Amino acid sequence: MEFENQVALITGASRGIGREVAMDLASQGAFVVINYTNSEDAAKQTLSEIEKAGGKGTTLQFDVSNFDDVQNKVTDFIKNHNGIDVLVNNAGITRDGLFLRMDERDWDRVFEVNIKGVFNCTKAVARSMIKQKYGRIINISSVVGEMGNAGQINYASAKSAIMGFTKSSAKEFGSRGITVNAVSPGFVDTDITKDLPQKTKEKYMEGVPLKRFGTTKDISNVVTFLASKKASYITGEVIRVNGGLYM
Repeated sequence: MEFENQVALITGASRGIGREVAMDLASQGAFVVINYTNSEDAAKQTLSEIEKAGGKGTTLQFDVSNFDDVQNKVTDFIKNHNGIDVLVNNAGITRDGLFLRMDERDWDRVFEVNIKGVFNCTKAVARSMIKQKYGRIINISSVVGEMGNAGQINYASAKSAIMGFTKSSAKEFGSRGITVNAVSPGFVDTDITKDLPQKTKEKYMEGVPLKRFGTTKDISNVVTFLASKKASYITGEVIRVNGGLYM
């Protein structure tokens, strides 16, 4: 199997895109580490489904925005499992609101989770990947980081920052056998998009040539490819999976 004897850490993997990625990687032989912050029951349910299907993994609780928490938990895991081969920086939150009504905490919290979390987790695995001269890092960005969206200035800004992080880290890590790429989903049926007003959904559907919202499987298919050896000559890329909403 493609990921046999590999270990994959997926942040925010108790639900949505992260859950789908964890299940797909496990089905192809990876030992998956299902990170969660508060959703312990959902994380355990994901692990249970993976194990029922014959896969292997574990859950690992930490807050991606807390530097010390991430370093301690991930470092301990690496010591006990001889490294991490794949990191999927998927954890993210929204705190939507028009700019003039947005308070500082809503701005800060979105950046703490969505981009500082990427820094924290990448920092935690980088030395191990460099030592083993192999690694796959996939960061989940968003179409709004490319095209912008009224009411999501904080989220769009953080997701745009992920693209810069991806390209810069790809240049730093490339000589060490580590690829770094980003996936930029369009509107996908997840807990985050379910909170959008119906009128907003209809508005964006008008701009999607494929005339449907994406599924978590659509995104996971690309993430799994980028995590594989088949993508060994792809790095620093932002792969759009948005049904044509933004080209």
